[in-house]
Amino acid sequence: MTSAKSKQKITPREFLSYVVSILLSLVFLYFAFAGVDASRLFNIISTASLLWIIVFALLTLFGHYLRALRWKVILSSIKRNVEVSHLFGSLLIGYGVNNVVPRLGEISRAVSVGQLEGISRSSIFGTIVVERVIDIIFFGIAVILSAFVYGGNLYVEFPWLRLTMYFGSAFIAVVIIILVLSIKYKEKFYAIILSLTGKFSKAFAEKIASIFEKLTFGFASLSGWRNYSVTIFYSVLIMLSYGLNAYVGFLIFDMHNSANINFTSGWVVMSISSIGVMIPTPGGIGSYHTITKSVLVSLYSFLPDVSIAYATLTHAISYIIHSIAALFYFFYFRKKYATLKQTSLFDLEEKN
Repeated sequence: MTSAKSKQKITPREFLSYVVSILLSLVFLYFAFAGVDASRLFNIISTASLLWIIVFALLTLFGHYLRALRWKVILSSIKRNVEVSHLFGSLLIGYGVNNVVPRLGEISRAVSVGQLEGISRSSIFGTIVVERVIDIIFFGIAVILSAFVYGGNLYVEFPWLRLTMYFGSAFIAVVIIILVLSIKYKEKFYAIILSLTGKFSKAFAEKIASIFEKLTFGFASLSGWRNYSVTIFYSVLIMLSYGLNAYVGFLIFDMHNSANINFTSGWVVMSISSIGVMIPTPGGIGSYHTITKSVLVSLYSFLPDVSIAYATLTHAISYIIHSIAALFYFFYFRKKYATLKQTSLFDLEEKN
């Protein structure tokens, strides 16, 4: 299951982007593990509860299944009755690819679903862009809620968080306004975008036009109040499952016996550590560890070695699940696509 793009040579810009992401990971890993005793870290991890590790893994997959259900709703106006198993497997393929090359997983998702469901990749990619916008909005709301449910002043502990929220809120507001205008006044707004960006560079204008087209198509596909409400419902469930998973991470190391550790603690850790996942490092390596450790140490007074053990193991579980599942579904879908293609050719020959 390969795309045309995968057969092309890697451009210098793509290579540079990949190198920068690797360097970012290394920098974050240095800050995350600086001053941590390796033997102490392994001793803590060795005490982890196998039962809660299994629960954590199952909850991780359950969260992805909810994402697949939400994706089906977004895709429903393009094609009804898309198989959830195809969406679920494609999601895991995407996460597996992102473990190696950040953001390439979205393309892999579009390719796999497009081949199995017979939908154009550009249409699918538009819905993936919609998903990303929805995720940014809900993660932003999660961080805002964290400021209310946390016992102390979250912005005093993390001064950069307030500025991040200001910029994030402004970005979300601009995106929503652009989407509303672009859907309502598509042709006029499209012409204005091309006119403004074309003054700087024709190539830049074409790229902006491509992104604009995917966004408008994706949100236009999410039509009807029922689809909007169901999408919001699934998005809330996804966030709750992520918060619960972060809390289960405490149970793995019996950290829940400490004071003030409950589901809301998991919610706070999940919402702030999600910023680390959004940073373009392969699979969130380093960035997730650094931010998660900082949250546990600064907000809940856990020791650095316990905090980095939490970050290391929870990340490792997700990383391994994504990698193994991605390989499984890649070969499974490849075989299934070959069978579907062969069956289609056979039916065509029978008709002739």
